[in-house]
Amino acid sequence: MRDRLISWLSSWDRSLFEQVAVRHWPGGDRVLPRLSRSADHGLLWFAVAGGAALAGGPGGGRAALRGVASLALASATVNTLGKRTVRRRRPVRDAVPLIRQLGKQPFTTSFPSGHSASAVAFVTGMALEKPSLGGLLAPLAFSVCFSRVYTGVHYPGDVLAGAALGAGAALVLRGLAPVRAWHAPPARPRADAPALPDGLGLVVVASATAGQRLTARDDPGAAVRAELPLAEVVVCAPEDSLPDVLEEAARRAAELGGALGVFGGDGTANAAAGVAVRHRVPLAVLPGGTYNHFAHDLGIGTVADAARAVRAGQAVTVDLGRFGDDGLFINTFSIGAYPELVRVRERWAPRLGAFPAGVAAAVHVLRTAEPVRLRVDGRRRRVWMLFAGNCAYRGPGPAPVGRHGLADGVLDVRMILSGRPARTRLLAAALTGVVKHSPVLRASRVHRLRIDGIAPGTHLAFDGEIAPAPPSVTLTKERGALVVYRPR
Repeated sequence: MRDRLISWLSSWDRSLFEQVAVRHWPGGDRVLPRLSRSADHGLLWFAVAGGAALAGGPGGGRAALRGVASLALASATVNTLGKRTVRRRRPVRDAVPLIRQLGKQPFTTSFPSGHSASAVAFVTGMALEKPSLGGLLAPLAFSVCFSRVYTGVHYPGDVLAGAALGAGAALVLRGLAPVRAWHAPPARPRADAPALPDGLGLVVVASATAGQRLTARDDPGAAVRAELPLAEVVVCAPEDSLPDVLEEAARRAAELGGALGVFGGDGTANAAAGVAVRHRVPLAVLPGGTYNHFAHDLGIGTVADAARAVRAGQAVTVDLGRFGDDGLFINTFSIGAYPELVRVRERWAPRLGAFPAGVAAAVHVLRTAEPVRLRVDGRRRRVWMLFAGNCAYRGPGPAPVGRHGLADGVLDVRMILSGRPARTRLLAAALTGVVKHSPVLRASRVHRLRIDGIAPGTHLAFDGEIAPAPPSVTLTKERGALVVYRPR
């Protein structure tokens, strides 16, 4: 049955190729071969990315960067996984008019189409960040895909497979680096917090190195003062102790009957959360870091969003994840490949920038990571990565993005099990959208998790921070422990 199905699909593929070859397409002979050649090595898309970055308006630069990164991941997947796995010969071009044919026949195998993968990955990546740009470019991507059949270098099936891989690569990248438009979970349960007009009673600790975006001449508190002019802003310089500065700021906020605020990324918000809970003051998270996952899950995309909630006294209670004696995470905890990804990303970010460094680090770790041996709730495991989310996350992947809620009392645990083909199988599953059914992925939702047998030298990651892992650690939940401002 399987052989008959493959034979039928192959016959259909060749028949469709021949129909395209013998049909006259008005204007196609002048346009499509040139368009196909312009997309060689991604040059067409790099030019489009440059134009979008310069003239794409708000978000154009981010969309261009995501499009190029998606293209790079798709191209790497096609060349390392697709071309070497299915060694299909190129079509015979006898039926293709000479005027349509490219000057040189590609020397690589036919399946899948790399040009199609790059085109769809680039446009899908841009559409995820800025849908209007993606919509404008979709006809161009379709034309590039069709040109590969029209010029006789690919069968239609090659193009469809390449397009699917390209779209999958863009979606996988979204899991590694979330888009800003991801929808925040419902705003519940609501909590009482003081309304602070113009920030009166709010003490904000501003990180001087938030997101590696500030220079020595920048004022990290300027954005806060512009929205909340009566707030007290304390700048934490690189040589200062962030925990000490936060402790003093929280004491001051308690005396004023106000709230603690923090301007920075997820690591800074993590440090502030524990301090706010100890001093029993609400927390205001003002996004100033590179990724700001916690702020985005609160529905806070800008300082103005947070300021609106502070002025109105709008707040919710959220869960905290705990590990070990005093460890805390507001987003995620992990052991295995992800801590190494963070270490590589932080090392490369000063040279490449945060987003490109994250993509490059993901590709590097995918190639070089080694599994770790653990006992998880008493059961021996050999895993590439163990991920634990503070509350249930959307999506079936190993490191999903965006939560269903922020106070559900559960840990979302996902493990990528070891095995020589595990990386390839997981990547293939992610690209084809069936990662939930991959045999190398284990997922569960629990209230408590015990991890033992951690080898010396192993690192763990929590909210983007890295630390040496102890021999054993227990993860728990503290439900509704933190009151945080959130716009309704």
